[in-house]
Amino acid sequence: MWYRLAGVVVRLFFRLVFRWRVSGVEHVPASGPVLLCANHISLLDPPLIAAPLKRRVSFMAKEQLFRIPVLNRVIRAFGAFPVRRGAVDRRSLRTALDVLERGGLLVIFPEGTRSRTGELLPGKPGAGLLALKSRATVIPAYIQGPYRPFRPVYVYYGPPVDLRPFWTEEPTVDEARRATDAIMAAIRRLAEAHGQDAGREGGVPQAPVKRAAKDAR
Repeated sequence: MWYRLAGVVVRLFFRLVFRWRVSGVEHVPASGPVLLCANHISLLDPPLIAAPLKRRVSFMAKEQLFRIPVLNRVIRAFGAFPVRRGAVDRRSLRTALDVLERGGLLVIFPEGTRSRTGELLPGKPGAGLLALKSRATVIPAYIQGPYRPFRPVYVYYGPPVDLRPFWTEEPTVDEARRATDAIMAAIRRLAEAHGQDAGREGGVPQAPVKRAAKDAR
């Protein structure tokens, strides 16, 4: 009940304050394990990514946020669990795999941190490892900001990323890196498809799009 009510409030907030625009929601499966991978430009990204979806969503969030008493309870109530950045966090990986094994939808940000410039950062191999171990459907998403009141912020969801060429019983670090590269390439294609110049290094400036996305429903 509280999750649905919060979803209504969040959708209203994004529509009124950021003129929210969403495209490609039909690519997100209505059931089954889904790993939704997006670029990361703001602390508002998790609710922005989750709000258009009719399914309950889980998130990885940096462990520092869970040290704030009130915030800790709020974000846990909405499906967040802690992850240590800059290290292999086996507990978080196990929790993430549990979510996917139960047929859940998990949102992660492969870059591992927010981009201060809006350009795509290199993806971390942990994203590819999680995708390969879970064999969940991997959906790329691209958020186009910046977040400025009464100016549109866009969310684009893309078709599934085919990682079957990398599937093995025990994924290696190299296979995980290549899987992450494939995921980041899919996010980059979404940016380019909507009028952004990804550049040779994968940078994606946050300029106005040339093609309008449909309003979120």
